[in-house]
Parts: sequence; C-alpha cells; structure tokens
Amino acid sequence: MSSEITDSAASSGQLQLVTFKLGAEEFGLDVMNVREIDKTVTFTQIPNSPEFIEGIINLRNNVIPVIDLRRKFNMEFKLNDQHTRIIVAELEGKTVGLRVDAVQEVLRISSDSLEPPPSTVFGTDAIFIKGIARVGVKILMLVNLAPLISSGERIFTEELCN
Repeated sequence: MSSEITDSAASSGQLQLVTFKLGAEEFGLDVMNVREIDKTVTFTQIPNSPEFIEGIINLRNNVIPVIDLRRKFNMEFKLNDQHTRIIVAELEGKTVGLRVDAVQEVLRISSDSLEPPPSTVFGTDAIFIKGIARVGVKILMLVNLAPLISSGERIFTEELCN
C-alpha cells in the first residue's frame, strides 16, 4: 500500500471521501482537499489549451482552471446536465476545478479497505489513481489529486504567460 494512502488514513483508521461519478464508474476524493462543490458555471475558454482543460472560472475573485475529468481519463465527452458539478479542490495551496458527471455522497471508509491500484490494469495511467477501495460490492477508485492539480496549474500558467 502506498505511503500516501496509509499516511492520510492512519491517524484515525478512517478516510472521509467525497464520491462522484464519471459515466458508470465511481471515484473518491479526500474531503480534506475539497473546498466546495458548485453547479456547472460558465467557463472562459483558453486558446490552444489541451482538450482536458475545460477553461477557467472566476470564483470569488480567484481565477481557477477547470479540468474535465472525463477527458483527462480518456472517457467519452458528455454535455453538462442537471447533475454535472464542479468540485473545487485544493492541495498545497493550489486550487483547481474538477468537472464531474455527478457528486454522490460523503463517505467514510476504513483504511483497511484500501489497496494500491493493480499495475496490470492501470499500468502507467495509475498516476491519477492512488488506491482502490471496496465499499460493499462496489469498487471505488481514489483520485490522486497532486498530478491533476499540477497539470491544471501548469497549463493555466503557461497559457497566461505566453
């Protein structure tokens, strides 16, 4: 099990997650990294940005890049609907919006239910998945926020500075 998984869950033996859907799959994000959850807002497009960058938003006078997780995870594009949400997440002082199909619930899971992502399934794409949790009969993939934020911030900074 990765030290990142065990370190965040070790203090209480439990991890609290905001769960969300992308298509039929369920994902989780540590609630400590979630600032807020917003309904879909209007994005300002960034010219020549990668396909996974939805654009930027102005959230209380903060310009925040928004990553479309469907596109980032190479899933089929889906138009916004009444369930689409933006999860505003923060890690080490960097903030990014994550466009998801729907937010499900806040869920507590035991750190014992966490496993590293199987390398035979994810291969090098495991960078965005930090663990797998079994919740009853469901499997929940825990999102590794660090590479998502660094890619969103890097793209945002490069576009504004060029």
